[in-house]
Amino acid sequence: MVWIYRMLDWLRHRARRPHLDPAHALGKRGEDLAHRYLQRQGYTIVGRNFRTRSGSGEVDLIGWKGDVLAFVEVKSRSSAEYGDPERAVDAEKRHKLVIAAREYTRRAHVDWSKVRFDVLSIVFPEPPQITLFEDAFGKRDDLRSTM
Repeated sequence: MVWIYRMLDWLRHRARRPHLDPAHALGKRGEDLAHRYLQRQGYTIVGRNFRTRSGSGEVDLIGWKGDVLAFVEVKSRSSAEYGDPERAVDAEKRHKLVIAAREYTRRAHVDWSKVRFDVLSIVFPEPPQITLFEDAFGKRDDLRSTM
């Protein structure tokens, strides 16, 4: 069954390539792969590409793992030549993730104490290397610590 999903991913990726720049197409492919990977790890995905109304933040994937709501940032690279993908989640990106997470939890009526932030790193030589960093940074990486 896994090979069917891989084939479908590859076909979807090939169809996107003419319409998107290569980096964006790779990112979309990474999100597709991350979605299924997280489901296999026991996450129930409830959101994808959530954006704040103001456009000031975005979360790639949102999912419940047990009683914890995880906001997942997916970072994909074609190689690790310039460093691991997860290193791209800097203070500014964390700040934007926290803003988006606060808006989502407010709209969904989820208690902030049930939130965590995960980072999923994908390096794409075949087969893709996937690394999940659960609770990658704290909820206190908010407005005060990033300004």
